Amino acid sequence: MVETLKVAILGAPRVGKTAIIHQFLYNDFTENYTPTGSRYIYRPSGAGLSQGGSGAAPAQKPSLDEWSDLKSRGLRNTDAYVLVYDICSPESFEYVKMIRQQIQENRTGGSETPIIVVGNKRDQQKQRFSPRRTLSVLVKKSWKCGYMECSAKCNWHIILLFKELLCSALARGCKHSQSTMRLQGLFCSLLPFQHPGI
Repeated sequence: MVETLKVAILGAPRVGKTAIIHQFLYNDFTENYTPTGSRYIYRPSGAGLSQGGSGAAPAQKPSLDEWSDLKSRGLRNTDAYVLVYDICSPESFEYVKMIRQQIQENRTGGSETPIIVVGNKRDQQKQRFSPRRTLSVLVKKSWKCGYMECSAKCNWHIILLFKELLCSALARGCKHSQSTMRLQGLFCSLLPFQHPGI
């Protein structure tokens, strides 16, 4: 039996959380922005992304549930987190910083849960608010989290992101067997935003 890896993809509005998921699952990107108001659960059917695999089968129709914060049972039982920010928006990075802190405070064994901080919109490299290296060192050394950058628009490093996530989960000893774990459950949420300026 293939076990699933539950992944929460979190971040401020307009950073590209849904775009990253759609690029990964459907190889699709749209310029039209539609705010995500509640939790969507994506469950890729078929093979998913296994270690050494290269992609995911199309997802089933997403189900929709309400949730409001990291104390939600769904988030506490998550196997891994992807915290997305916009490389052109310092406010979105501050939001990721706040989410990471909440994860550490509200989850038992939070330090063992894989967290990857992802800077999206790499295609807008010239407008970035801080050098990549500065943020990478902060996240890796101070926060003890993974770090990478991608572009949902250009489909750059999207597959690599999910491969890194899977490897990170295996390395941290998630409850899943290395030979059978596949990335099959994706959770995308927009937490109620409280940071001024976005």
